[in-house]
Amino acid sequence: MQVVVQEQVLAREEWLPRAEAHAARIDAHVAPHLSRRAGGVKHPVHDFLFTYYSQRPAQLRRWHPGYGVRLADAPEYDGLRGYDSGAVTEAYVASQAPLLRGLANLLRATESRPAHTGCFGLHEWAMVYGQSADEVRHHDWPLRLGATGTDAVVESHRIQCSHFDAFRFFTGPARPLNAMQPGRDDRASYEQPGCLHAGMDLYKHAFRLTPMISSDIVADCFELARDIRELDMRAAPYDLADLGFDPVRIETAEGKAVYVREQRAFAERGAPLRRRLVEECERLGRVTS
Repeated sequence: MQVVVQEQVLAREEWLPRAEAHAARIDAHVAPHLSRRAGGVKHPVHDFLFTYYSQRPAQLRRWHPGYGVRLADAPEYDGLRGYDSGAVTEAYVASQAPLLRGLANLLRATESRPAHTGCFGLHEWAMVYGQSADEVRHHDWPLRLGATGTDAVVESHRIQCSHFDAFRFFTGPARPLNAMQPGRDDRASYEQPGCLHAGMDLYKHAFRLTPMISSDIVADCFELARDIRELDMRAAPYDLADLGFDPVRIETAEGKAVYVREQRAFAERGAPLRRRLVEECERLGRVTS
């Protein structure tokens, strides 16, 4: 059933401070990345959100109020995708119906499952399993246990990665060791809320809904992803002490306990964001249905 949206109009003096506050919030994270990029310096932890995901820093900085809000006196938004006269159009929302349906289905399936916390971040270890020092993805940073020690950790654990976009980076010898074989087209059959990558991907899902949803949600998801990435790499086999990251030694019982505790906390933090994205997909899906 089609829903008629009562449009809210924001005067320039109302929306401009919100747009500027959003840009300042994002700049705290984007500015260091841009500075490193200008100097040709790589960061294996914090560059990830800008190199793996397709959202560019300038796009992330731009504030959008979401569908149903019109920005008065807003020439900055002229010509932006989905906009007409300061507002996201109904026609644009309608054109995104397949995305809205597919994303809502994935997010609902993910949130319907209990959080699994027995993977211990071994996906990063499986990504370097059987490789020489020159072949390792982040080869500028040494492996804490060396190649032989890293391989031994993989071989002594049950690998349980449910996330395709992590699994696809496993080395050839590591792929058969995974307890499941997730594929590109069956994400909804595997993803679960305890997975760190499923939590980080809330940022991807949010920016794919831009400009139809508020940038405040996108920023919340970005900051969650940034914090999750730190745990992801602290639990990885790399020695990142020089960058100020103390390792979570998942090869030990103590390290596993730390990982599980933080993993559960991120699952709890991500749950309301996932629910908000589902609700936005549902709201937008009703606009032209």
